[in-house]
Amino acid sequence: MSRAYSDLAFTERVRAMQTRMGSRQAYAPLDLTDDRRDTLTAREAEFIGARDGFYQATVGETGWPYVQFRGGPAGFLKVLDAKTLAYADVSGNRQYISVGNLQGNDRVSLFFMDYAAQRRLKLLGRVRFVEDDPELLARLRMPGVAQPAERAVLITVEAYDWNCPKHITPRFTEAEVNEAVRPLRTELERLRAQASQAELELGTGPLRLRISGVRELTPRVRAYELRDPEGRELPAVRAGAHIDVPVRLASGALSTRRYSISSNPARRDAYEIAVLREDGGSGGSVAVHQGYRLGMTLHCGMPGNDFNLHEDERPAVLIAAGVGITPIKAMALRLRSLGRPVELHYAVRTRREGAYLDRLEREFGAGLHVYAKDAGQRLDLAAVLAAAPADALFYLCGPQGLLDEAQAAAAALGMDPKRLRVERFRAAQTVGAEKALTLTLARSGHQVAVSPLQTVLEALEDAGVAVPFGCRGGSCGDCAVKVLGGTPEHRDSVLSADERRERMCVCVSRAQGPELVLDL
Repeated sequence: MSRAYSDLAFTERVRAMQTRMGSRQAYAPLDLTDDRRDTLTAREAEFIGARDGFYQATVGETGWPYVQFRGGPAGFLKVLDAKTLAYADVSGNRQYISVGNLQGNDRVSLFFMDYAAQRRLKLLGRVRFVEDDPELLARLRMPGVAQPAERAVLITVEAYDWNCPKHITPRFTEAEVNEAVRPLRTELERLRAQASQAELELGTGPLRLRISGVRELTPRVRAYELRDPEGRELPAVRAGAHIDVPVRLASGALSTRRYSISSNPARRDAYEIAVLREDGGSGGSVAVHQGYRLGMTLHCGMPGNDFNLHEDERPAVLIAAGVGITPIKAMALRLRSLGRPVELHYAVRTRREGAYLDRLEREFGAGLHVYAKDAGQRLDLAAVLAAAPADALFYLCGPQGLLDEAQAAAAALGMDPKRLRVERFRAAQTVGAEKALTLTLARSGHQVAVSPLQTVLEALEDAGVAVPFGCRGGSCGDCAVKVLGGTPEHRDSVLSADERRERMCVCVSRAQGPELVLDL
């Protein structure tokens, strides 16, 4: 509060009320301060000049105040100098209440609001009217307003003060909203242009499916609902099933990616897949996020299953990390439909990144155990395995670290490794941490370089070498190739020890040395 404003506004009755309510002591120093604030500075002039309206209060002979809103183009109220404001008064509803009040009492109170920034300035002044100064009226004329001014209103500043921003509800003008959403509109136009050029049908597989729904499960995981375009029932699947969907990579090449079917296996009307966008991956998930849209038709592979859930009476323990929840969710739904207890352990970086977490909590309650890394919660696999019934089977899906830890814990407990059934996916953060190697293709003699950023399969694809593949995670064995030279570094979970002596899964495995010779 300023000295000039308090001198005018703090009447004896006001001061008495401040004393009664206990605030007088806080305001008493204003009686001694030299900070009068009765002359505008550049800060006030800039604020006033940017306003497109203000509230003006006057008092008539009856003693009643009258508040009027004055509006116009930003800057219509001009700061003529540090003590003077002025605006052109054009005809309104011709009641002339403010003008009439000011004929008998030239005092005026102004309130300037910046709702968007939650700022306000109050000002007390005295008014005089000028009607016979064409030059001044021309200077104050509002752009875009054809109506002539009846008078110029000049306000001499007596006091001002910046008011507390508390309780100001932010509001925005049309221009402010337009500026705020301008980047969004630009992006929308880009997406519209992209969508108009996007493929309406994609792939060459035998199963024709249409994208009928898209949902954001987390900031990086998006779910896609797939239905038959004619509304027919889809092929039956069991919990743990997957489907190969087509993707158009950034290079323009048509490829496929395998995703678990996360929807209830009992459903025949739709499949749902959930895709984690991995910006540092091989490009398939990015292509899905960027290229898939509602109404698009995908020619997919027929559903398969390398991760079948048993359906006998033995108990099941379900363990997932990150997007590995997708097949595990389908298993949990199937167990519930069989009337079996569900024990589900779900490790996430943060609860916000837990795909399907809200639904799982609603549906499985105490049967769900969540471990959020950011909250210091850790999934103790050894404890989970040790606490399970002796005949329980364990289903695990997640990155390699989770599976390695589980297998080590099972070995330490003397557990039959066949009780652990796993489905793995390659974590994007491991890509690029590899050594380069050279492939020699025995049948043609050609050599293919594999960079640290590629898998062996990706390098072969880039070289135009056709290799069958499925999961791209070392779980199905479709991409197993005979090795004629060099020593593979096996990372799959499907080949037996005997098979590994001759073959390798090129989707995940690499080489212990700098070279491999493949029967291709």
